[in-house]
Amino acid sequence: MSIAMIWDHLSLVLSALILAVAAGVPLGLLAYLFPKIGKILLWVVDLIQTIPALALLGVIMVVTGPGSPTAMIGLALYSLLPIARNCALGLSQVPGHLKEAAAGMGMSPAYRLFRVDIPLAAPMLVTGIRIAAVNAIGTAVFASFVGGGGLGGLFYTAIRQRNMGQILLGTLVLMLMALAMDVGLGYVERRMSGTHRNKLPLPVKAVGGGLLALASAVLVVSMLLPGRTEGRLTLYDGDYSEVKLMHAMVELLVEDKTDLDVVILDQMTQVNNHNELKGSSPSCDLMFSYDGTVLTTFLGLDTGDIPEGETLYDFVNETVREREGLRLLGKVGLNNTYSIGVTREVIDRYGAEKISDLVPIAGELDFGAEHEFYTEEGSMKYQPFVDFYGLSFQSAKPVDVVLKYNAVEGGAFDVMVVYATDGLNKRAGLTILEDDLGFFPEYYGAFLVREDLFQDFYDAAPNLEQVLELLTGQVSSEDMVELTYAVDVDGRDVAQVAREFLVSKGLLSA
Repeated sequence: MSIAMIWDHLSLVLSALILAVAAGVPLGLLAYLFPKIGKILLWVVDLIQTIPALALLGVIMVVTGPGSPTAMIGLALYSLLPIARNCALGLSQVPGHLKEAAAGMGMSPAYRLFRVDIPLAAPMLVTGIRIAAVNAIGTAVFASFVGGGGLGGLFYTAIRQRNMGQILLGTLVLMLMALAMDVGLGYVERRMSGTHRNKLPLPVKAVGGGLLALASAVLVVSMLLPGRTEGRLTLYDGDYSEVKLMHAMVELLVEDKTDLDVVILDQMTQVNNHNELKGSSPSCDLMFSYDGTVLTTFLGLDTGDIPEGETLYDFVNETVREREGLRLLGKVGLNNTYSIGVTREVIDRYGAEKISDLVPIAGELDFGAEHEFYTEEGSMKYQPFVDFYGLSFQSAKPVDVVLKYNAVEGGAFDVMVVYATDGLNKRAGLTILEDDLGFFPEYYGAFLVREDLFQDFYDAAPNLEQVLELLTGQVSSEDMVELTYAVDVDGRDVAQVAREFLVSKGLLSA
């Protein structure tokens, strides 16, 4: 965790709150002034609050793309409810006799609204902002799923690695952040509701209000503006250690052997990263993926679509080039296919060595996998798998992909879908069974790049393709198991592990 990550998270929350106040206060005013319309407006705001955070961010990302703007808009929408409702509620609770007194003094409805109603409702509005701020600090961890930065990536990695110290530290930072904002806004609320709210001279109020408005505008605009990546090789960080390591190797090699700078943006899922790589306006230049992932997830095809006599890699490379203007570089060596791992207890009790050995004992075993493995899209899923092998497990439970190793180590599962090169298999003591009937396809790792990448960077790095191809055939499955173990279990720094590996292969000087 760094100061930059904390500021990323805080600035995301603050900018979202500014947008929420800018939208929520007018909505609250409309709900107060026009009750019939107000009911509909507040109903819509209530409805937004019921949308799952990741679903809302996903919908927004279709329009705005990945990054801070998506996360900020999503957080702002989630923060609308307490602000709009408290604004309308505060205005409706202004005592009637004060309204009558204002009317008796000759105040117009508009003048009374701004000079009487809104000042008296302000403490209630600030209460709504306090609630929204505390909620936004916690919700902002989801920003990392759409490349929005913040502390979400830290929690994602810490949970996967079972790094309780990092989880507690991150939680403490969020708690202190929430406490500081709550105390600060509480002070503002007391000032507004106390007898000294008009103590400051008018010029001071005007200057202070102007500076606050300017700072708010600058913060929101800075979050909306895209980061400057022109002239630099741009990647998104991955949500798995394998991808993080391979992207770190790219950064080290390219910056060592060319004049290019490499920028690795906030982490992003494979699907979102692919969406940002393809198209006429890509926000990145390449990504590390797998030929099997490109086939089934990106292209929506299955192994049955591959013509006889053609390899999966060649078919994928040809198809993705035709459809999306992308291509795969050479295979780096590792085959990170789906595998079936079983616990030490299963090995000791039943002596299973291959998946077929599970057929007579499956009724006594609990099966676990991430939610994605249970979907109906594609053939590499749970139902086709058990049908293919004739398996009938005692239970089959979905679990979040980040938590599944913690679950199997806690005894929740006997059998689990894993990735072949994941170092956490070693930590959990899982034995990988032989896929003796060949259900799972190969998932060879390779870099997926824009077809015009090397032309775009030819002037700055005419040897860029040759530099990236230095990794072809260099990272075996066994190598990646050891590398991910060093990161996920030993807790070592990704960049340092990547550098040591490249040095050991003679690709970097010591």
